Formats: sequence, structure tokens, C-alpha cells
Amino acid sequence: METAWYMIHRKYDPERDMEACYRIWREVGWIENKEQQKAMDIFLSGCRALVCDLNDSAEALVVSTPGFVRYLEKDVSLCAVCGVTTGYAGRRRGLAGKLTAELIALDAAEGTEIAGLGIFDQGYYDKLGFGTGPYETVISFDPASLDLNVNPPPPIRLTKDDWDLVHRSRLKRMRFHGNTSLSRGEITRAEMEWSKNGFGLGYMDPDGELLSHYFWCGTVMGEHGPYTIQWMCYRNYFQFLELMGLIKNLGDQVHLVKLSEPASVQIQDLLKTPFRKRRKTEKSKYENACKAMAYWQIRICNLESCIGKTVLQGNPVTFNLVLRDPIEKYLDDDAPWHGISGDYIVTLGPESHAEKGHNRTLPLLEASTGAFSRMWIGARPPSGLRVTDDLEGSEELIRKLDRLLLLPNPRIDWEY
Repeated sequence: METAWYMIHRKYDPERDMEACYRIWREVGWIENKEQQKAMDIFLSGCRALVCDLNDSAEALVVSTPGFVRYLEKDVSLCAVCGVTTGYAGRRRGLAGKLTAELIALDAAEGTEIAGLGIFDQGYYDKLGFGTGPYETVISFDPASLDLNVNPPPPIRLTKDDWDLVHRSRLKRMRFHGNTSLSRGEITRAEMEWSKNGFGLGYMDPDGELLSHYFWCGTVMGEHGPYTIQWMCYRNYFQFLELMGLIKNLGDQVHLVKLSEPASVQIQDLLKTPFRKRRKTEKSKYENACKAMAYWQIRICNLESCIGKTVLQGNPVTFNLVLRDPIEKYLDDDAPWHGISGDYIVTLGPESHAEKGHNRTLPLLEASTGAFSRMWIGARPPSGLRVTDDLEGSEELIRKLDRLLLLPNPRIDWEY
């Protein structure tokens, strides 16, 4: 007997969809109990959420939250796609891809300049125009091995109840190229609620209004660790060293701490005999290690605006750009935005701009949206993308762009 089924894409309705969406997140392994369901409710309250119905019940849930990304000295607005999930009954039906495209279209139509997301593996979101960021470094070390001449004063404790203070202070941290910030406090609150035995340590500003610097330890595994520092926030490098001093002070009891390496800092510089430690702890529960992975992607949603905020040092380069955006295949005719495919004349330099058109006297660069987005943010140089991604231009043009796009390594600094 055939079963009738159909698909409807619509906004998430908590009264109608809550239980079905709990089921979806349980099936993908994101929540396990009622406490985590509570955190999920908080999280969704800070998001735009779309669901897809299958047999009269939500079977896919896609969510985004607003934020911004630092591009050199300026901010670009961000649609952070922070959840793409499909239940067991909806797998392999194209629900997640179409729903994600519709979500991005809604945010882009409202003025969002770029979209970003974390990937479960390489390749899937390339179909929506995303390009992979650079490797992020996660370092695991014995805090007692920190070689620091810092004696930090006694810190204050932070708990999950301090989420508003933590979030507001998080937005005021020292920021670098590529750093992400998510605007809504519900996201930080939910992240803290999801923490396993989480705690924070830090220091208040003299006026007592915000934290000047602190860290949040999101996972605590047993008496001796490992401990996972989910994020660190500081406004100058002296404050960073004070926080590392606090981490060192945990070393009497804790044998391993894990953290994502901050921008512009190499944690190995602060460790005593790091290679010896790695050899001695190899394959143990407390293995000292340094691992790199490229787990986030971005895509440009408004080319003219992003290029207009690009300020580069060097001789300007002007070229024709033929941009291919695969997201348009996933959008209906009545979608409020249809990607950024097209012909453009682009100038990159101290004053940059992009406009629709074509000039036969200029050199030509052809690229997918994902590859161009990677080039623009500095994830890879044009010459490398020419080899491994969908980007093509003359030798002379690629050489000029390589010299011009000497950007700092973009570091996300706020996972979502």
C-alpha cells in the first residue's frame, strides 16, 4: 500500500513543531535529555528557523542567527547557519539543501552580506556556493607545562547564570581578521547550558559593568581532565597571558587542557619541551597534541557590498569576473534572492568596488562563488585555488592577485 507524502517548507512554530524538532535533534545526536531540550528552546529563540513537513510532521529543521565577521578593519554582516538537521524519515530527499538555500535567501534579501556554517564533511555545502576556510588549530597540552612568568590575581567564578554578562563581554573582545561574533545573547546562553560541568574564570572591568577578560571551560571530564576551553576573551595581550596563567594554575590537578589557538598567537611558544610531552603521552587519555582541521565555510551573498568594504595595500587590479553561483538551482522562482551569478567588473586595491557589466579590454577571472569567497577572505591564495578549486584566470592576473591579497589568516574564534 502506497503512503501519501508531501513536502511543505515553512517557519518553525514552537507550539506545533517543538516535539517533532526534539525528535530530529535526538535522532542526529544533538540532544539526549530534557535539560538539553531546554537549551535547545533557548537556542531556537535566538534564531530564524525553517522546517520541512513530511507526512504532516516536521522532518527537517534549519536555523540561522545574525552576526558579523571582521574583515581587516571593518565588519560584514553574517547569516550564521548554525543548524542543518534532518530526521531519519527525511534522509536522501533533498530537504536539507533546499531548506538551507531558502533560509540564506531570506537573510540575504534582508541585507546580509555573507553566510557561514560549520561542515560535517567536505563537499556537501559547496553545492550552495560555500567555500572552505583555512585550517583551525586545536592544541592539547598539560597546563603545568606552560612556561609563563605571570602571577594572575584571584579571578571571579562564572556560572551559567552569568550568560548575559558573558555574552556582552564576548562582543567586546579583541578581534582579528575573520573573527565571528553572533549578536543574540540566547546563543551564548544555550552554549553555556549545553556545557558539561562548565565553569568560567575571569576579571571584571574597573567599573564593574563588563568582564575585561575571561575564559569559559565548556567540558570538564573527571578529576584530571581533559578540560576543554570553549572560548577565551581578552582586549590585549597582557590579559591573554593572565588567562594562560590561570590555566597554568589548574595544572596541579588537571593533566590536559584543549583549546583552539587564538589568532596571532602560537601556543607552542609558551610550552616547555612540547615534543617530549607529545612523545610521552602519545595514545593516552592525556595525549598532548596539535591538530588542524578546516571545519567552517563561508559564501558571499552581496558581492558589491563585500568588495566595497575591501581595503588592500598595493597597486589596484581591475578585471572582469564571471561568477557562477550553484545556489540558484535550489531556489524557486518566487524566492526573494537568487544568488550572485553574473558578469562583474571588479577593482581590488586601496579603493575597491564591483559592478555588473563586462569590459572586453580587461583580463578575465572565472570562479564559483565558493572559490571567490575563499580568495576574498584570504583562506587560500588565488594561485592555490586555481589548482584545487573552481577559479581560473591568466598567469599575469593570478600573479597580480597573489601579490595584492596578502591577508592575515582568517580565524573564526566563535564556533557555530
